[in-house]
Amino acid sequence: MNRINGKTVWITGASSGIGEALAYALSARDCNLIISSRKEVELLRVKNKCHNPEKVSVIPLDLEITETMTETASKAIAEFGKIDILINNAGISQRSYIIDTKLEVYKKLMEINYLGTVGITKAVLPHFISQQAGHFVTVTSLMGKFGAPPRSGYCGSKHALHGFFDVLRLEHEKDGIDVTMVCPGYVDTNVAKNALTGDGSAQGTDDIENKNGLQVDLVAKKMILAIEMKKHEKYMGGKEVIGVYLKRFFPRLLHRFVLRKTEKKSRQQ
Repeated sequence: MNRINGKTVWITGASSGIGEALAYALSARDCNLIISSRKEVELLRVKNKCHNPEKVSVIPLDLEITETMTETASKAIAEFGKIDILINNAGISQRSYIIDTKLEVYKKLMEINYLGTVGITKAVLPHFISQQAGHFVTVTSLMGKFGAPPRSGYCGSKHALHGFFDVLRLEHEKDGIDVTMVCPGYVDTNVAKNALTGDGSAQGTDDIENKNGLQVDLVAKKMILAIEMKKHEKYMGGKEVIGVYLKRFFPRLLHRFVLRKTEKKSRQQ
């Protein structure tokens, strides 16, 4: 197993949720950390709560502004002289049915979740190639493996990430580069509150499934183990994980199951 202790790790979306939990867990492992998100004040709060705040660098990043990616990556590399692992964790969700969703909302989901992640990955890729080592870790979702209403744009953006990183793994294994796709199910974060609705505004409320989902510190722990084991894909969650295997072997059964669950939830609302 390739231990993560002491590695230099760049985490996007580190100001809350899974990214914040990862920062604390990796700081306790004596890692050099670069933490990024749009919220610099929150990043500074996370830094000050880390085990080794003197080994944590804050670099603000907005995934929608792809033209700054190369410059931001250069700053991140300069902080500790190298990057060993890039954890693509930043992103946004969606809760709206297709008929009610403006095209602009789909564009924003793709710009943040897909193109933003691709942009920062491409900015770091030459560095990984030059040192003939590096590990891309991308947080997608179980929704990147199968779909469910009302998350059409979110599912599309996460499916796209799997296509891109599967090819990156194939093209750059020869350069010593690893790729791990992390696919959580329901996790107790603000992802539902911040999810885009059909007009682009935030939902503002939690989903009961997320409130009852995995705790972020457990997700961080499982992620770190998957990174150390250099897994290609890591699925985590409760019963929802079975959807990955139903999609692969019994797609019609999954279709009926998700449809019944969606109809039941609609009746309860």
